[in-house]
Amino acid sequence: MKTKKGDMSINVIIVAAIALIILVVLVVIFTGRIGVFNQGVSKEGNAQLVKMQITYGDCRPSTSTQSAFTTAYDAAMASKSQDGQNKAISEFESQISSCKSNTDKSTCEGSGCKWA
Repeated sequence: MKTKKGDMSINVIIVAAIALIILVVLVVIFTGRIGVFNQGVSKEGNAQLVKMQITYGDCRPSTSTQSAFTTAYDAAMASKSQDGQNKAISEFESQISSCKSNTDKSTCEGSGCKWA
């Protein structure tokens, strides 16, 4: 049996295209899973943040301060440090109190907080 030269190259191209499609699908699946994993890791810190947001007034800590709190709290959770968790909570509570003491927008934003 004779095979044509062209048949071999078309088969190789088809196999390569299918392999490329499979590779792209795998990358999309695993990239999505990594995002879900990261959300699960920070779930505890976010839950604690929501509990503390209930006490906010019109003047509240900035977004970066809130992110710093969740990062510190999650790090303490990962290392199973109760002292670290308590320290993150107390520092954030003092920031909340500092912001709540501002009664108008200009002093609130001037102190590094944000007005609701």
